[in-house]
Amino acid sequence: MLSINPENQSERDNYKLLTGGIIPRPIAFVTTESEAGVLNAAPFSYFNIVSADPPMISVSVQRKAGEQKDTARNAEFKKEFVVHIVDESNVEKVNQTSANLPFDESEVELTGLTPVESEVVSVPGLAESRFRMECVLEQNIQLGGHEGKSSADLLIGRIVRFHIDEAIYEKGRIHADELKAVSRLAGSNYAKLGEMFSLERPK
Repeated sequence: MLSINPENQSERDNYKLLTGGIIPRPIAFVTTESEAGVLNAAPFSYFNIVSADPPMISVSVQRKAGEQKDTARNAEFKKEFVVHIVDESNVEKVNQTSANLPFDESEVELTGLTPVESEVVSVPGLAESRFRMECVLEQNIQLGGHEGKSSADLLIGRIVRFHIDEAIYEKGRIHADELKAVSRLAGSNYAKLGEMFSLERPK
């Protein structure tokens, strides 16, 4: 079995191991709003649940050469954002929002996605999502990096409202086979839900 010291290889080589080995990863499609009112949308696969009481999620936004991305900058400014689950019906448009746009241009306008007013936060959500969460910024933890520059913004969002398509919801539960969430693999690869199985926890 190979033994690799991450300190002896480049950031890119570590990235390849992480994204190739930690799979599948759920995708957070995050909307934020700039100080000038530009609606930003971007996908992130460094994303997961933090807590159920209160309900909180994490989204790690990697920096470029120590510079914050629009999502982290906007979330820090407004203290709010909306997270959407990416599914088979919207993944192609979500992928288009990965294009590098100037700070004053909206990925939502570029891709023709449909903004919808949120109930609690001021940042709009997107109608194309079947499951979305309005969040307030609980904390932004700046991590990693060299020479005093962080390499990532770990956004902790406290969920203040769930929005769920009735077709995927029943008695407090989400039907995974109806949600049809997709996950991120390495490179340009994604995965649909495959065969599901159950295992009872030992008592």
